[in-house]
Amino acid sequence: MLSQGVTTLARERPDNNLLRRLSPADYALIAPYLTEDRATPNELLYSPGDDVQIVHFPCGPALTSYLVANEDGRDVETILVGREGAVGGIVSEGYLPAYTRIVVKFGGPFARLPVARLAAAKLQSKTLRNVFARYADCMLAQMFQSSACNAIHSIEQRTAKWIISAMERTDGNGTVPLTHEQLATLLGVGRSYASRVIQTFKAEGILDTRRGAIMVRAADALKHRSCLCNEAVKSHFEEVLRGVYPTDQAAVG
Repeated sequence: MLSQGVTTLARERPDNNLLRRLSPADYALIAPYLTEDRATPNELLYSPGDDVQIVHFPCGPALTSYLVANEDGRDVETILVGREGAVGGIVSEGYLPAYTRIVVKFGGPFARLPVARLAAAKLQSKTLRNVFARYADCMLAQMFQSSACNAIHSIEQRTAKWIISAMERTDGNGTVPLTHEQLATLLGVGRSYASRVIQTFKAEGILDTRRGAIMVRAADALKHRSCLCNEAVKSHFEEVLRGVYPTDQAAVG
């Protein structure tokens, strides 16, 4: 569960691009029911089969991930969701069971909204329904791209992609609070394999590491080693929900 100390958000919008994308009239429909809380890394938001009763909006550098369990006991992460979106109850009109685990990857502030309140607001506003339907489309595109990426790209390419993706969704200062174990889960490989890839990138002067974090020393070189999956996802976001995906050029207001 998220930590205690919930604060109601009725005035200033949270640092979440999807919420900031809403028109003043649409935001007013949900603002009285938004609350703010903080979460720590590895906190569990949903397990498979849980009733999805709350929509969680990561704010600022907070980051969540979807994990799918496999028969060998390992979890494989499918997509990351940061301040560009939300997790839980995005398209449902009522309580539906979660299919995957959803966990907090990087801790930070979260805005929360009861699914019932979002569903009621959607009934009142076609434009609000449209924004969330467009976001659901973007999330589906991420999942499609992730499946293709896992099938055709090398571990090195995917490592670079995940690090860039995490960096874009956090503070973007080149330091990503990502451990070797977390990176291995993102890649769906053993920790030792992920560590070998990191060591290769360190030897090339692309990355450095410290306890619990990866530091990007040569962003252009890292981007050169990455596949183009991030760029494909960002391009789709810009077509469908311009300014929502967190990039240096995005200006959401």
